[in-house]
Amino acid sequence: MKLTIIGCTGSFPGPGSPASCYLITAFDGTRDWKILLDLGSGALGVLQRYVDIKDLDGIFISHLHPDHCMDLCGMHVAIRWDPNGWNRDRMLVHGPAATADRMATAYGLPLEEGMHPDYDFQNWESRTPVKIGPFSITPYPVRHPIEESYALRVEATEPVADGSMRTSVLTYSGDTDSCPELVEAAAGADMFLCEAAFEEGRDDGIDGVHLTGKRAGQAATEANVERLLLTHIPVWTDINTVVNEAKEVYSGGIAVAVSGVTYGVFSGSQLGTPKSLPTAPVSIVRSAPNREWPGTQPLKKRR
Repeated sequence: MKLTIIGCTGSFPGPGSPASCYLITAFDGTRDWKILLDLGSGALGVLQRYVDIKDLDGIFISHLHPDHCMDLCGMHVAIRWDPNGWNRDRMLVHGPAATADRMATAYGLPLEEGMHPDYDFQNWESRTPVKIGPFSITPYPVRHPIEESYALRVEATEPVADGSMRTSVLTYSGDTDSCPELVEAAAGADMFLCEAAFEEGRDDGIDGVHLTGKRAGQAATEANVERLLLTHIPVWTDINTVVNEAKEVYSGGIAVAVSGVTYGVFSGSQLGTPKSLPTAPVSIVRSAPNREWPGTQPLKKRR
């Protein structure tokens, strides 16, 4: 199983990354399956550097704050209005019960039809696995100020070189403060993709919203995870601060998510580097004559 960081900046897109979006790939022995965990603000554009959106097998939404789901509106446009046609089944979307209505409202569509012609909306059931291709995705309710918020445990069973099958485990915290369900979701994971939006001392008066680096590290230690990948760090939170907090309470491998980087979930190895922004083609339809702006005089040549 491979994890590509599409967007990892907390709460809103930052100068170096969109908001939350993670591309997960696994091989079932016949083909690669590709799913997304969240599709937050600004993520759809960067996503297209790494995958054709028609090749996605499903989108799995942790909760309905815009930085985790709002680019479902852009995906709806890409599906509905492609002049070449979508030419495949509706896009599978698993999320909280209000997902379909929330997206219709955001786009100004009538709730009865909404985006149902484009999306196959399915609702999470707590601790009930969803199976697709080589993946099993299990939602765990976590502590965040919205009706439903989930940590997602992603297990992928794939063939390896010796002919045997191996299951690797990625747990994604979504947005949460400390809670037993987060530790349950992450138990024994090969990689724990965990938010660390807050800093110790600065945000002590805010309960039930986000983790600090220290609280993320404590959850990783309690869950006995193999490695910790910190994410959802807002522009006003210092990366070094949250990493140092995590190091105080967690002794395993620690890294910070960076948009465009790909990791092997089981190995922890970095497999890819960010792709540069594609260069747009330049086209001149009709040249315009050179002219002077009104009221200006040409500069006199110096002797």
